[in-house]
Amino acid sequence: MSSVYRTHTCGALRPQNVGQEARLSGWVQRKRDHGNLLFIDLRDHYGVTQVVVDASSPVFKTAEAVRTESVITVTGKVVARDAATVNPRLATGQVELDAADLVVQSMAEPLPIPVHIENDTTPEELRLKYRFLDLRKDKLHKNIVLRSQVISSLRRRMIEQDFIEFQTPILTADSPEGARSYVVPSRLHPGKFYALPQAPQMFKQLLMVSGFDRYFQIAPCFRDEDARADRAPGEFYQLDFEMSFVTQEDVFTAIEPVLGGVFEEFAGFGREMPRKVTPFPFPRIPYAEALLTYGTDKPDLRNPLRIVDAGDVFAGSDFKVFAGIVAGGGVVRALRVPKAGSQPRSFFDKLNTWAQSEGKPGLGYIVLEGGAGKGPIAKFVTGDRLASLKAVTGAEDGDAVFFVADKPELAWKFAGQARTKVGQEMGLIAEDEFRLCWIVDFPMFEYDEKAKKIDFSHNPFSMPQGGLEALETQDPLTINAWQYDIVCNGIELCSGAIRNHKPEIMYKAFGIAGYSREEVEARFGGMLNAFKFGAPPHGGAAPGVDRIVMLLADEPNIREVICFPMNQQAVDLMMDAPAELPPEKLRELYLALRLPPPRKD
Repeated sequence: MSSVYRTHTCGALRPQNVGQEARLSGWVQRKRDHGNLLFIDLRDHYGVTQVVVDASSPVFKTAEAVRTESVITVTGKVVARDAATVNPRLATGQVELDAADLVVQSMAEPLPIPVHIENDTTPEELRLKYRFLDLRKDKLHKNIVLRSQVISSLRRRMIEQDFIEFQTPILTADSPEGARSYVVPSRLHPGKFYALPQAPQMFKQLLMVSGFDRYFQIAPCFRDEDARADRAPGEFYQLDFEMSFVTQEDVFTAIEPVLGGVFEEFAGFGREMPRKVTPFPFPRIPYAEALLTYGTDKPDLRNPLRIVDAGDVFAGSDFKVFAGIVAGGGVVRALRVPKAGSQPRSFFDKLNTWAQSEGKPGLGYIVLEGGAGKGPIAKFVTGDRLASLKAVTGAEDGDAVFFVADKPELAWKFAGQARTKVGQEMGLIAEDEFRLCWIVDFPMFEYDEKAKKIDFSHNPFSMPQGGLEALETQDPLTINAWQYDIVCNGIELCSGAIRNHKPEIMYKAFGIAGYSREEVEARFGGMLNAFKFGAPPHGGAAPGVDRIVMLLADEPNIREVICFPMNQQAVDLMMDAPAELPPEKLRELYLALRLPPPRKD
């Protein structure tokens, strides 16, 4: 590398370069004034090199005046550091550059946020406003490089499996994908709107109808939904793929080596020892089993605790609270925690207080000791009932069993929360692992209590298990779909399905969800028409790139692996978006504003 600005990068110089003249350009990361010597840590994308400026040098005053994070070019000789001053933490730590010339390319103003300090507590709003400075931080910088490497690895692995990369439209029609769409007004067609794709769903299916067989895309997707730790508002990226002439197992066989390989490739990122990765084939867990055993359809398998149904233990018992819940159609869930019986009383009191903070009456428990039970409800669980509890939970002396009793949906959700809380409090989570699994057999439909109607529970374009016959003969709420999710460490990486490629099945499925034949044709006519001209059985999925990188980088928030994320309110603080449009722009788009009244709070 040789140019007006540099002969080497700031991460390149080594002992073999001693005696050579070198020119470096970068940012002033840190300055240390030792009186007759000034030390500058000069940083670029590739690393850091120490520059030393002697007080007798003609460039000393310039170096002394330059501010932190200014961009400079330094020319000088590479010299070896004394043994006592070698910095083993830097790849360039055995040498330094003795400055003979220093040019300030860009003087930095005083920084609005710190760039290089330990334990940075800068508020997130400021970090996002000055994201270009935030990205200079070493950890965040490495996260973004990791993201690029992960995408390259995904792309390479897909191409090796004969997938072809496509680009699908960004301006398209609205479709029911389970979230709100972003819409774009059309200047040429007043009163009509494009939608940004929530996913390239219909286009990738149309590519299968077109005979391309294996499609993939690192696809941008747009959803107008609230932010959370593992989901960015506005836009995100996914590894979108689709395959023809496949069953569910064929899809799994194709994508498991891709995802498993990426997790194995980057399992050591930021760690001395790589994390273990679930070998494929990944476990397959039916949706109903996941809700019972883990209390969620996104189970963290690093937690060894399992939930079981204990309704029979309390049915007709003297413990009127639980017996009444069971008699009224509710359930009792039990969580066995091995060796928790040795925990002090404060441990159980803390969990009880936590349950109350979650709006529950408490968290009942029994400790098994000497063949009997101890605890607040132990007197109700003796004899045959205690034997039954031991049989269903596998509990033995020294263990504790916790209980959740409620209506089925409330019970499985809170039992899942309790499983996570107890696992964390007991230190049971295997932090050095990536545990992946498939969740399968999702229900095709669900009952929408608010709308008082049956609706799709997942992807409306999925093939129901049993096909048209199931739709015509079964209670819709008992029909499963060929739908599946990949989950890693309690985070959903993707959802996918074997698609409904037959028009008659699509009309029937959408009819059950309340769509008329005319409405289906109006909204999905492009895909329906294609299916009428010969469509192959096909399926696919779309693992989220952002979430994969978040897990590999061991970051708790997805914004730490995205270059320019928005805040929780879907605002880009750096670019000041969204913003108002001037009146002439609104007129050009034939738009008039009808704003809500201002909030009184």
